[in-house]
Amino acid sequence: MVGLAAPLLLQAVTLLLLGSPTVPASQPSQSQAAGESEQQLGQASGASRSVLLSVYVHLDFSNKTWPPELSRTLTLPSALTSSSSRTLTGLSITTECNANQDGHFYCGCLSGYQWNISVCSRHPPCQTFHNHKPCNCLIFSHPEPTYCQLLPPVPGELNQDSEQPMPGSTLRLTLLVHHAAMHLHWYLQPTGSPSPFLLQPGTQVSLDSSSQGQAILSIINISQDWAGQYTCCFEAQGFRWMLHQEVRVSLQETDVVRLPDQLSIACATTPVFHLSCCIPSTHLAYTASWSPREGGTASLLNASGSQCLVLAVQSCPAADTTYTCELQSLELAPVRVSVSVTSIQDGDTICPKDSLAVTWNVTKAGYVAQAPCPMDKIGMMTRSCGLDGVWGPIRSSCTDVRILALLHRARLLQAGQGQPATEVPQLLAQLPGQVAGVSSPSDLLALLGTMTFLAEVVAEARLQLHHSALKDLLTGTDEILDLDTSSLWTPAEAQKPSMSSALLLAVETLAHSLCPQDHPFSFISSNVQLQTQLLGPAFTADYRISFSTQPPLQAEIPRHSLAPLVHSGANISITSLVLQKLDHLLPSNYGQGLRNSIYATPGLVLSISIMADGQAFNQGEVIMDFGDRNGTPHCVFWDHDLFQGEGGWSDEGCQAQATRANSTTQCVCQHLTAFSILMSQHTVPDSPTLELLNQLGLGASILALLVCLGVYRLVWKVVVRNKVAYFRHVALLNVVLCLLAADTCFLGASLLPPGPHSPLCLAAAFLCHFLYLATFFWMLAQALVLAHQLLFIFHQLSKHQVLPLMVVLGYLCPLGFAGGALGLYLPRGQYLREGACWLDAKGGALYTFVGPVLAIVGVNGLVLAMAVLKLLRPSLSEGPQVEKRQALLGVIKALLFLTPVFGLTWGLGLATLVEEVSEVPHYIFTILNTSQGVFILLFGCLMDKKVQEALLKRFCRTLPPSATISPATNESCFSEHSKGRSKNAR
Repeated sequence: MVGLAAPLLLQAVTLLLLGSPTVPASQPSQSQAAGESEQQLGQASGASRSVLLSVYVHLDFSNKTWPPELSRTLTLPSALTSSSSRTLTGLSITTECNANQDGHFYCGCLSGYQWNISVCSRHPPCQTFHNHKPCNCLIFSHPEPTYCQLLPPVPGELNQDSEQPMPGSTLRLTLLVHHAAMHLHWYLQPTGSPSPFLLQPGTQVSLDSSSQGQAILSIINISQDWAGQYTCCFEAQGFRWMLHQEVRVSLQETDVVRLPDQLSIACATTPVFHLSCCIPSTHLAYTASWSPREGGTASLLNASGSQCLVLAVQSCPAADTTYTCELQSLELAPVRVSVSVTSIQDGDTICPKDSLAVTWNVTKAGYVAQAPCPMDKIGMMTRSCGLDGVWGPIRSSCTDVRILALLHRARLLQAGQGQPATEVPQLLAQLPGQVAGVSSPSDLLALLGTMTFLAEVVAEARLQLHHSALKDLLTGTDEILDLDTSSLWTPAEAQKPSMSSALLLAVETLAHSLCPQDHPFSFISSNVQLQTQLLGPAFTADYRISFSTQPPLQAEIPRHSLAPLVHSGANISITSLVLQKLDHLLPSNYGQGLRNSIYATPGLVLSISIMADGQAFNQGEVIMDFGDRNGTPHCVFWDHDLFQGEGGWSDEGCQAQATRANSTTQCVCQHLTAFSILMSQHTVPDSPTLELLNQLGLGASILALLVCLGVYRLVWKVVVRNKVAYFRHVALLNVVLCLLAADTCFLGASLLPPGPHSPLCLAAAFLCHFLYLATFFWMLAQALVLAHQLLFIFHQLSKHQVLPLMVVLGYLCPLGFAGGALGLYLPRGQYLREGACWLDAKGGALYTFVGPVLAIVGVNGLVLAMAVLKLLRPSLSEGPQVEKRQALLGVIKALLFLTPVFGLTWGLGLATLVEEVSEVPHYIFTILNTSQGVFILLFGCLMDKKVQEALLKRFCRTLPPSATISPATNESCFSEHSKGRSKNAR
């Protein structure tokens, strides 16, 4: 018997047996071993060929110690060194086994030998891989007559495309195999990691084994996270092979931590200061140096996972100085980071030292002070010092180390580093505990980012979660929804408006990933309620679900929506999820048809999803009853694709209907997603009447403006005989041209496909914005000319000076407003209104139009008031000549009519945007807004006395002799004809 913990020698192998192999191998003496011959591993034909013979030997050492004379390279017995028929040239040990106290035998292979795949697949590996090779050490329940076999030459090679990949580049490893390879896997053991990670296809990792004899691992956008030892594991020739490649990635500037990166020093009080640059531990050797070093001493400090070079400056620099930390590695470009040091001299305005939350050192006015984050947090705290020497608010990017590590691991898991089936439940288990550590908006953003990454990993890998992992998720979500709104949610959403929408999508994705054997499952907390059910083939009734909310929430899926899935025999699971408080955190974005009112939500979001054999089923009727609520209901769902991916409420495919049994309102939707109900006291739905009025008004306006251009074509030379009239009619002509182009563009924009991805729609919105603004800026130019003539009566205006100024004001100013709005709001996805080629009011783009318009109307109003006062003064008649005075009166009368009309129009337009109003202001605004061309024709053109006289003269000159002339115009016409006859007589 073999004693416990007794060393065993299970196998010896003889090498290079020369001669005829027909004679069987001799057995070892009974005093040394007990056993039997194994099969012959190789045969040779011919007297001079070498063959390999194997003998199984079982040695039992009763004293539990390995004899020192039994070395791994054995001396051949003299009796076997030569023979007439064969020559034994070598004898080596292949396998060592140790019996453990649990009765199992741990058998490891010596160098050059390994267990074959057949044996390796039947026995578990040792807890720690022997030499990091899983088939080098196996656990046996009892001694077996088997042994490690001699490894043949390596059947492949592993190559790296570039010797030193740069950050941001693509790493490519290529395996070339000379024999058929199976079960190929890639692993990465990152720098400083105790264990390797399996590499799988992800956002950064791609695997290509399509070419015969070749396998390629590609990783895009590499960084320090992808530096380490890569291992390619595969099976070939009956063995499992592992090839290794060390990959080193050089540092980049973002990997270097500067503490701080800018600093103000009061030379009179604290001339000594310290600067440091820290780098993470890498396989590359870096040397660091500071410049300039005059007056300073550099020292190297080693911290956990990083190295820091600290420069202690003993004397304050005489002027502002930039210190540079340079990191150099062999054959690599140096990495340089700089720190700006500002010297505070006597007389400089400063912000004094402050100890609010952390210590803020004296800082020069106009600069930003920095402070390190508290313990267990990573990031930086900043505080600006105003030009007046007053401290500004504290801004912090500090994030909890544990939350940041969770986010980092989830991001790498999505990139392709790790095993989702194992790691996703582990990360979800940490989620509830990490919520308690959320103390800043950065913490909240990092935690929600972790959930988003995990949801994307689960969806991509089609993982199924157990109920314990789902419970961890829902518990963490419940705690997240309880976090403070003002100090955490609001500032976090200011940094990332789509974060609450991303939370909803992540929870929905993870919630319907429950594995079938864990159905039914229910979860109830203060903010989260979940119910799941697995439907069998015999299910033929309506699916009904209710939740204990206030008022109670009920939902129903009719049997006809489920019938196609039930008849197909698929495994059907229905997940119903209620998230309370989330609707108040979602952005107030409303899709087309929901923009004309301010809404209140019921305080919850209901999400219903159907999975059939692992596939999401989104088409189906669902009926929801949200209880009795005040106001006009709008049944909506959250569309994650609206507003450039920020998400918004949409009513597409949903409608409200009153119930017969009670006063509640039901929502009926023809698809499955996250639902809610919007309540409004006043609502202005999309009205066909409003649309018709808009089209007719624009058509009438365009026609009136064309008539106005025709009138100017006839009377232009007559009405511009003095400078004031010239400036007035030039401004009015440009108003007509701009408004005509704007109305035509606006009318044509309704025929274009809406959306930011339509270049024509984007161009139409920009042109309408520019042209409508130009219309009002030319009105402003006309008013400013009037103001100048009223204030400086005897000052003559020059056409060469005034006309270029009017062009600049009329075209360049509105172009600046329109271009600025495009550059500011288009990148945010807040430029275009959803479903229309016009500016969006929610993001603020529309106010870049309404604001200047109302300001111009206000200026014109002031000019009018001044003009009226001048008219009431008797000295006005003593000013300019009569013809010039009539021109001024024409300007005043035009502005007197147009300014109140335009002011009322856009005052109503602004009111419809910021207040909840009834339909009446919308109708008034539409009529006035689309009739501006008619107003300009009547009050700006036809009411001008010079225009009337010029038209009258031209009209009377072209009348036929038989025409009937009214008494009002007969005298004028008779006078013109008399003048003509007198002229002819002379």
